[in-house]
Amino acid sequence: MPSAPHPVSWDDFRLIKAIAEARSLPAAAELIGINHSTVFRRLGQIEEALGTRLFERHRSGYVTTPAGEEMAALAARLDQDISGFTRRLAGREIQPAGELRVTTNDSLLIELLTPLFERFMRECPDIRLDVLLGNQALNLSKRDADVAIRATDAPPENLVGRRAARIAWALYGRAADHPDAQALTEEHWPAQRWVSLGDQFTGFKVVQTVQKAVPPERLVYKLNSVLGLAEAIETGIGVGFVPCFIGDRRPGLARLGAPQPGYAADLWLLTHPDMRHTPRVRLFLDFMAMELARLRPLIEGAQDAVAPAD
Repeated sequence: MPSAPHPVSWDDFRLIKAIAEARSLPAAAELIGINHSTVFRRLGQIEEALGTRLFERHRSGYVTTPAGEEMAALAARLDQDISGFTRRLAGREIQPAGELRVTTNDSLLIELLTPLFERFMRECPDIRLDVLLGNQALNLSKRDADVAIRATDAPPENLVGRRAARIAWALYGRAADHPDAQALTEEHWPAQRWVSLGDQFTGFKVVQTVQKAVPPERLVYKLNSVLGLAEAIETGIGVGFVPCFIGDRRPGLARLGAPQPGYAADLWLLTHPDMRHTPRVRLFLDFMAMELARLRPLIEGAQDAVAPAD
């Protein structure tokens, strides 16, 4: 009579899931925060305990056997169930207190959000903010963050939230080079030196426009930071498109054209459905929506918008 299989723990499932996703032991070790040799040793122990191979070792990497695929799929379901449970527990808190993880990008944080965060923390001293910078989409379903503040026209379908404003873009040059701040029509664009976001941002309509209308040799400076656009233009490297909430508050920049509606993007406050009624999340979303509404003329490029930098 065959002996009963050795019981496996949740950590064993996590390890198999990591190897299946990473297809290599070093990458799996990095995912779960242990060293390579430990992953190798534990995989051998799990396979020995279960009495079956979970992976085939190929030159291209580790490929799951049917048993390994089933174990990795079960681990993914368990991970989702555990994440859902912790979100639901967090949603039951009564007092608006504790840590709130907020993800956004550097240009929004530095040029727009930091003063709003300071006001929020002054009014809600029992809430601590943990701000995570980056343009990548964090997994709010796993609580990598509680709230995302993003500029996008296509927010993830698994998140809920509200559109706070429409971010306008306009053409800017160094004020010293354009003292009259006259509009620079498209027919004059090829004569200018240009600054633009790089090729990884070709999904942006404003980037597509520059690539089509400006000769390659006149596009002298490309970068992967919206914040860096304003710095480059203000230094005198060239003209370029910048969000109005950045450009209009820099005396060293002159607006050289009206905002084009086709270049704009929505500014969203997003969270996971399980977190939307959590007191600290709801309080934060309500506060930010109110503050951003106050700044909407600036964000949406109203020429006479006046807003303090702090």
